[in-house]
Amino acid sequence: MTETKLLLPESALPDRWYNIAADMPNRPQPVLHPGTGQPVGPDDLAPLFPMELILQEVSDTSEIPIPEPVREILRLWRPTPLFRAHRLEQALGTNSRIFYKYEGVSPAGSHKPNTGVAQAYYSKQEGRERLATETGAGQWGSALALACRLLGLECKVYMVKVSFHQKPYRRSMMETWGASVVASPSEETQAGRAIIEADPDSPGSLGIAISEAVEDAAGREDTAYALGSVLNHVLLHQTVIGQEALAQMELAGAFPDVVIGCVGGGSNFAGLAFPFIREKIGGKEIDVVACEPAACPTLTRGPFAYDFGDTGQLTPLVPMHTLGHDFVPAGIHAGGLRYHGVAPLISQLVLDGLVRAEAYAQNDVFASAVTFAGSEGIIPAPESAHAIHGAIMSALAADDEGVERTILFNLSGHGHFDMAAYDDYLAGRLEDFALPEDEIRRALVAIEPLPKPV
Repeated sequence: MTETKLLLPESALPDRWYNIAADMPNRPQPVLHPGTGQPVGPDDLAPLFPMELILQEVSDTSEIPIPEPVREILRLWRPTPLFRAHRLEQALGTNSRIFYKYEGVSPAGSHKPNTGVAQAYYSKQEGRERLATETGAGQWGSALALACRLLGLECKVYMVKVSFHQKPYRRSMMETWGASVVASPSEETQAGRAIIEADPDSPGSLGIAISEAVEDAAGREDTAYALGSVLNHVLLHQTVIGQEALAQMELAGAFPDVVIGCVGGGSNFAGLAFPFIREKIGGKEIDVVACEPAACPTLTRGPFAYDFGDTGQLTPLVPMHTLGHDFVPAGIHAGGLRYHGVAPLISQLVLDGLVRAEAYAQNDVFASAVTFAGSEGIIPAPESAHAIHGAIMSALAADDEGVERTILFNLSGHGHFDMAAYDDYLAGRLEDFALPEDEIRRALVAIEPLPKPV
């Protein structure tokens, strides 16, 4: 039997981020200015983001150095452990080997601080004193609140209303680290007030919360906007995960046949998968699987199109798989996956056949989460449980085919603040939501007037 925990010393913490844009067979199409239809330039983004992040956003350099002050903070929890899931394998009776990279050991309990710290650092370097952001399930808001506290910045978080009420202790966590948190849509911005006027009972969405945070940041010179997923620089910062995992798989004397992550906007999936996709581009045979909710099936059923990243149409136009910027997903418990779009980098990799996507029903995902918790002991976040379900399905499929596979997935957070979701599942109250076909048609109508990808 191999080791259960594969650990790296602090000295093995990556000193560079990996930029997959340098190796992709096809670069993503440019982000467009909604007014002119022309590619967005650095000056267009400067009111929202520090220039260093803008340069990372458009970089085609393969590796970008991680500033030492950022690495110093990352050492609080990195490198994170890689586990061989011996007990899960036994519970499934599978012949395949299953490994998982566990990001729940960070102070905020997820992978999100990997980029939160970097974004707060660059914002402070440029003289910003305050960051505004949105959060779905609260994982990103927690991470940015932590980063701002450690680096001495103010933090304002617009939290999707359904999650604000489902996950009150996420709000408490952010406030403990000094952040100001409001339920979105709120009365504090024009975008929020417009949504409330049109739909007083709106559960909110990440698209709405993004509109509020962007409006907040654009209206104050001391404030930068911080985003927890989707954008190139955010995915870049997460690649410490996959770089560590490559080294840890080498320690295990194994290499994955299958690499799996859950996808909302795409940051934790990219963090694990991108360094392995570099190996795939180089000739290694790897099945890279993006797992999403059937209630928000952006990659599996959404068209590839230019769309706004937010409901209020304040952001540039992004080339991505989308369900339409006015899409409001069902109130599933995986709040971090309730987003209408997917990162342009991941969308392009799907188009190029380097990544494939699967969508799962909520009850199936929670069944796999309970199986995992009962064998490995960790209660996973509902978002990460999609990756667990994907790994279990992959192992069972291998057994049916009579083959053994090495499977690696990203367990991007723990579920300690998600126990209401487990209460609902265990009591049989959890509903499955399948997106009706007329919702897909509505999404197409919403993006019809916008520019089309080449």
